[in-house]
Amino acid sequence: MDIIEQLASEFGLKREYSENIINLLDEGCTIPFIARYRKEMHGTCDDQTLRAFADRLKYLRNLNDEKAKVEKAITEQGKWTDEIAKALADAKTMTEVEDIYRPYKPKRKTRASVAIAKGLEGLADILQAQSKSFVIMEEAKKYINEQVANENEAIAGAKDIVAERISDDAELRKELRTLLENKGIISCTLVENENSPTYETYAGFKQEVKTIPSHRILAINRGENEKCLKVSVSVDEKMAFAILNKFYKKNNPDTDTLMEETIADSYERLLFPSLERECRNNLTDRADEQAIKMFEVNLKPLLMEAPLKNNIILGLDPAYRTGCKIAVIDTNGNVLDTTVIYPTPPQSKTEESIEKLKKLIDKYKVDVISIGNGTASKEAEIFVAELIKHCSRPVSYAVVSEAGASVYSASKLGAEEFPDYDVSLRSAVSIARRLQDPLAELIKIDVKSIGVGQYQHDMPQNRLTEVLTGVVEDCVNSVGVDLNTASPSLLSYVSGLNMSIAKNIVAYRAKVKGIKSRDELLSVPKLGPKAYEQCAGFLRVVDGNEILDNTAVHPESYDATRKLLALFGMSEQDIKNGNVKSLPNLISAKGEDKVAKEIGIGLPTLQDIVSELLKPGRDIRESMPKPVLRSDLLSLEDLKEGDVISGVVRNVVDFGAFVDIGVHQDGLVHISQISDSFIKHPSEVLKVGDRVDVKVLSVDVQKKRISLTMKGIEKE
Repeated sequence: MDIIEQLASEFGLKREYSENIINLLDEGCTIPFIARYRKEMHGTCDDQTLRAFADRLKYLRNLNDEKAKVEKAITEQGKWTDEIAKALADAKTMTEVEDIYRPYKPKRKTRASVAIAKGLEGLADILQAQSKSFVIMEEAKKYINEQVANENEAIAGAKDIVAERISDDAELRKELRTLLENKGIISCTLVENENSPTYETYAGFKQEVKTIPSHRILAINRGENEKCLKVSVSVDEKMAFAILNKFYKKNNPDTDTLMEETIADSYERLLFPSLERECRNNLTDRADEQAIKMFEVNLKPLLMEAPLKNNIILGLDPAYRTGCKIAVIDTNGNVLDTTVIYPTPPQSKTEESIEKLKKLIDKYKVDVISIGNGTASKEAEIFVAELIKHCSRPVSYAVVSEAGASVYSASKLGAEEFPDYDVSLRSAVSIARRLQDPLAELIKIDVKSIGVGQYQHDMPQNRLTEVLTGVVEDCVNSVGVDLNTASPSLLSYVSGLNMSIAKNIVAYRAKVKGIKSRDELLSVPKLGPKAYEQCAGFLRVVDGNEILDNTAVHPESYDATRKLLALFGMSEQDIKNGNVKSLPNLISAKGEDKVAKEIGIGLPTLQDIVSELLKPGRDIRESMPKPVLRSDLLSLEDLKEGDVISGVVRNVVDFGAFVDIGVHQDGLVHISQISDSFIKHPSEVLKVGDRVDVKVLSVDVQKKRISLTMKGIEKE
């Protein structure tokens, strides 16, 4: 297989671009670096396309390796033929390669292998040929020996051999597999046990294999693993046997009955169980990939939520018996003060808690209170809404997801960062910082614990971690990282760096009392020229010796940038003074292609440089929707059918989206209620962080369920 050509075709790229991407990956370049700084080499593919390309490259290389192993194994058996060579060359998937190898694969002891050992392979050939030149019972007598007592035993062995051959037929398997995928039915039976009420929805459940959605597959799998469901796949046997007969039935009255029995045995004992397992595995693989994709789709906007800069924030980690833990942080995330209050049951010391927090708010000039949405958050939110009424300065609050906060608090990283704090105080700090800079704080947590997916603990963990780590890398590198304030955790996600080098950077900056230029990175232990090339453009030095160090312009393009400025009578001082706003018009008048050629760079790089010069030090997250700040709240009981409320999308799943409407309990907009137009998936319309207007369809106070719709609102 020409992998370069194959990938070029699949991704709609020039062959040259496909080859360049492969070479860059093989050289050890990271996806963020390739996406940002090698655009001319791949035609400006984005990071998601490049990651999909890298995944597919890995698969195709593994496929080629597997083909080579199969060729070697069959050749060593002396059974290699031109027909096998062609079939293997045409195989597009691992499954097809496995099917081709199946007849030659060493098997454990089977009924067929026992029959072969008894010398019955010749009789099997005669039975399978179904030639009218032979009378099968007469031929069977010739195979009676010390191991074969009579002709019936000989024929039974021959049938076992033919049955196995049928089950190993690659083309037959392919056709039956297609039948199962297109016409198969997946069914569930409820098994009575203590957990079975959870799965009552699936009692007597049936659905076509081709239409069953991913989230349902994952639910069924979980029910089966918990021994609450029995699951099976079925298909119309008439259709299956029509295919089998087409392949193996030749209408010889002497052998018809024997071949019918052999075909039935092969299908029921060997073929169908194998294809059913394969079908279930394929459904699970697809469901896993879809669930991982949804996690990826939800995680990116969550990490890219706008930071709440230049605010003093009070973090509140709600609890009942042990009290609400409080941490106040400054505009850089440093902890100013901590305490514990008891406004929630059983103590309910509301007045005392109000007085305590009023003093903290006045002392540190707190602007915003960040409340975790876990246990007791409803009561904490009611308390904070009341507290705000008593404050002498304007204060608002936001409820933030505390998913994973406890994981971080109890982690080695949490202990290293706050060795003198107990676990719950660390959570309060994390809750405050999540509002201040979501990306910087959330990357400290195992991304699987952030709470924006579905069935994440049922996923193949290595694949989930690989994909989500890629999302974090893309987010961190697209935003850029301040070299002098970033934690080792944040630095470790920068292109070309790892935790060991990140810690070395932090140690070095402490030693020199602040890094003044990107060039200093080459003095950091273990950070060599290759790592510097990969990371430098993503690291920012604010108020350093070089203005370009506070932009996404890569050091390799500094000379070209200076040539660009000189071409229009400008200097780096003009960048500092904001006097380069005319640059786009000047370049346009002269001709972009001409300017790019004159300063020795490609057009995409020129466009990126100009964008950075116009807004040095910018944070791309500032264009994202700001956090929703409140000063009062609704309760579930306040909601009425028909109410129209503004909310924020918190999670997008296969069957809909969960929206925070300010009543502590997120409401569900089912996929059928998202749009008047047909949509295949909620992610076509919504993403995490979107502000949406929704109408209340129903409220179940007992079950704490809110049904919402986005349809018909604008008409009213």
